[in-house]
Amino acid sequence: MGKLIIFSAPSGAGKSTIVNYLLSQNLNLQFSISATSRPPRGTEQHGVEYYFHTPEEFRKKIANDEFLEYEEVYADKFYGTLKAEVERIMDNGGNVIFDVDVVGGCNIKRYYGDKALSIFVEPPSVAELRRRLEERGTESPELIDARVAKAEQEIAYAPQFDVVILNDNLEEAKAKALKAVTDFLSK
Repeated sequence: MGKLIIFSAPSGAGKSTIVNYLLSQNLNLQFSISATSRPPRGTEQHGVEYYFHTPEEFRKKIANDEFLEYEEVYADKFYGTLKAEVERIMDNGGNVIFDVDVVGGCNIKRYYGDKALSIFVEPPSVAELRRRLEERGTESPELIDARVAKAEQEIAYAPQFDVVILNDNLEEAKAKALKAVTDFLSK
């Protein structure tokens, strides 16, 4: 049976960059595609970056107990992990890697226990996080403000994770993540 690697962080901390790096490292990792009720950004496609659903479709899946974990992050903006997605990867003999918010990360870890490694990517500071989000140029100032306020709350969850990686130097953060994941997979 495969193992599960959970990456969580505030938006803009660099977790997606680190996850993409790990996916390129020949570790038999397969990305767990999350479901969301937000619309696609840029060139995002259904079933590639996310499974995109309307808020109504998302609520129906919640009622049918189709999620391993989910959260309504903002009003009508749901994110979650479909049980069928994790089963699909595990049934094919892969290790699952998650890029999820901190509450989702804690919930997946609680569900799988020692079969899962939870890693929190910590930004160097809230000010740096704001700068990174602004640099992306993909969100309104109001949404950036909301993400920064949420980040301040999310950082408090760091002690609940198995490993905390400070991302003040991306190459060092990637190396630490690779070591943590490699060590865990070899157990």
